[in-house]
This record gives sequence, structure tokens and C-alpha cells, in this order.
Amino acid sequence: MLQINRLKENPQEIINLLEIKNFDAKEKIKNILELDAKRRELQKKLDDNLAESNAIAKEIGNLFKSGKSKEADVLKDKTGQLKSSAKELSDALQHTEKELNEILVLLPNIPHPSIPKGKNAADNIIISEVGVIPSLDEKALAHWDITSKYNIIDFETGVKITGSGFPIYKGKGAKLQRSLISFFLDQAVENGYTECQPPFVVNEDSAYGTGQLPDKEGQMYYIKEDNLYLIPTAEVPITNIYRDVILKAEDLPVKNTAYSACFRREAGSYGKDVRGLNRLHQFDKVEIVQIAHPQESYRILEEMKDYVAGILMKLELPFRIVKLCGGDMSFASAWTYDFEVYSAAQKKWLEVSSVSNFETFQSNRLKLRFREGNEKPQLAHTLNGSALALPRIVAALLENNQSQEGIRMPKALISYTGFEIIN
Repeated sequence: MLQINRLKENPQEIINLLEIKNFDAKEKIKNILELDAKRRELQKKLDDNLAESNAIAKEIGNLFKSGKSKEADVLKDKTGQLKSSAKELSDALQHTEKELNEILVLLPNIPHPSIPKGKNAADNIIISEVGVIPSLDEKALAHWDITSKYNIIDFETGVKITGSGFPIYKGKGAKLQRSLISFFLDQAVENGYTECQPPFVVNEDSAYGTGQLPDKEGQMYYIKEDNLYLIPTAEVPITNIYRDVILKAEDLPVKNTAYSACFRREAGSYGKDVRGLNRLHQFDKVEIVQIAHPQESYRILEEMKDYVAGILMKLELPFRIVKLCGGDMSFASAWTYDFEVYSAAQKKWLEVSSVSNFETFQSNRLKLRFREGNEKPQLAHTLNGSALALPRIVAALLENNQSQEGIRMPKALISYTGFEIIN
């Protein structure tokens, strides 16, 4: 959530920056500033009312002590009027604050000034491309045919049990999943991240804190009876560890990693782009999260980008790094790099990771702060990245490494899988 003070300092600058995300903020910011002025006016009136009430109460006490009960009774009548007025002011203040917050949460995060304006993925900027795209023969199979041939993923039975987008991993397919999760977690731990095992469901406050609510409410699975949400990513519970926490500046950056199942409704998704592992409603992912000093967050963003690139190189997958334009960025992000691997049989790039800096957008909602010495606490910056999401990684591994003998495993995974080939 954007900070009101920043909006007040230069509203036109914020309006201009949000245009990069193709978001027209003029009317909302105008309403926010008007409501904030009203809120401050009501707060002053309420404070003045309470101060007068306290002063009169003290005077009444003194009058009773002096035996001036009639004068005291007159003042008591006035305190009754002040109490009634205070109740009206308090109700009006609460209503105004609620109205103000309802508009504030609709504003997306401000993109970094260097973010290019664009409408969609076609306007993103390719930063780099790494690795050699494999050349497959004409009989090369797409991963959904490979998984059927070697009986390692069962999409059809998953449909029977649950529905489309909930596959069953079997045999070496299940072992490959487990191996990738362990490999990703071990890589993160070796790079200074503390491993966590978070809940897979969160409450409303947690989903609100990281920006999933209200923006992505329709994309999350909801448990009505308990008012809980299935997580779309481990980012949500991990970042919420630090909700309402004041960290020490010397402890920054805080680095966490976690495996979780992820649940996304992906309403309206259909067609060839969602076939097989391309888009699932439940999938596995290892997440990395950092809480950083504002002066260090963009250096850390580059560090996280390089870290994900290193994992993909160990998996021997060709990939490219893409800087997202404003129109393709998430609601909460200030800067995002996407990683795409090349799927040789499908002959297309598949997104496997996003690494983002949210600056203070999440921490303002979370009240996640840090303190330097005896100074006043200030909002930290939050960052996260997929390191990595499994489905499209598996799709690319299966397609790119296929041969007549079977599916070759990259060297980095063999000690985890216990096998060199799927056949």
C-alpha cells in the first residue's frame, strides 16, 4: 500500500509513474487527499474535544472539593454534551478512515522510474540470453507425450480425482519432483537463506499484507467456513512472519527460503498454452524472500537475479532474463525480472521465475519496520523470487533432454534422483 505522505508530497509524480502501469490514478488520488484532509480535521476536533473534557473533569473535581456543587453540576452537563459530540466525531473518523483505506488498497505499487511503459509481454525488454537451444528431430515429443510414454505423470487420473490442472506424479516423475525441491532448497541454504516450512493456508490479514487481497481475490482458493485462503506462493506466509515486527538494521538483510505447494484458480485459462505442465492449479515451488534496507534493495535484487540464473545454468537449460514493462508487472511490484526457459519441443519460451522488488508496498501493509540505533523505525523493503517453480522446469528438462535412449538428467540432479536417465 502506498504511503499517504508520499502521495501528499508530489501527487502528480505518482500519477505519472502509475501511468507506466497503464493505471489512471488521478481521481483516486484526488479522493485520497480529500479524505485525508477530512480525517486530519476530524482527528483534531476529537483531540480538542477530549482535551476540553479532561480539563473540565479536573475542574469539576476541584469544585466539588471546594463545596461548589452547583457550579460543578453545570459543568457536568457540558461534559455530557462533549461526550455526545466525541461519539459523533469518533464515528465520523472511523468511517472516513475506512473509506480512505478502501481507496488506498486499490492503488498498485509505484513502478521504478526506469521501468518501460508497455501494454503486455510483447513490450518487455530482453536483458540477456544464456545457453544453447537444443536442436531436436521432427519426431521429438512434447512433454505431455513424454510423460505418457514413460508413465511418470498422469494428467487424466488427476482430472478424475480433482479436476484439470491437478496432475499425479508417478515413479521417476515423483522422484524428479522431490529431487528438484531438495536441490533448490539446498542451493538456497548454501547461499545464506534460512529454510522454513510454512503453512499452506493463510488468513485474510496475511493475504492482505502481501498484496494478494483485494487485487487477486478471484485467483485464490477460498475456505469459506474458516475464512482462510490456500496460498498462491510461499511468499505470502514467509513474508508475513515479519508482520508487525521491528527488526534491527544490523540484522538486515533477512533471508528465508521455503518449499510449498501453490494453489491458483487461474480462472479463464484454456487452450494450448495451458496444456500439460504449462499451467496448473496446484504446483510445487521453492521461494526465496529477503527483507532489506531501502538503500540496499536494488543491489540485492541484482544479487537474487544472478542467483536464479546460476541455478538454471546448473540445470543446463537455455534461458533468458526479461525486464517487465509496466503493463506486464504485478500489482505489488516496483521492478520485476522474469526468467524464461526454452522448451524445445513446443518451440517457445516458458516463464519459470519472477524476481521482484516491492520496495515499501508490502511492508507498509505489514507494518514491517527496522530501526537504526535509537532512531525512529522505518519501513523495510521486501523482495522475493521463484527459485524455482517446478512445472515448466520439468517440461523443459523432459523436452530438451530427450533421446532415443530416454530422458537424460543434468549432472547437478543425478545425486538427488539416483538415476541418470528416465527410460
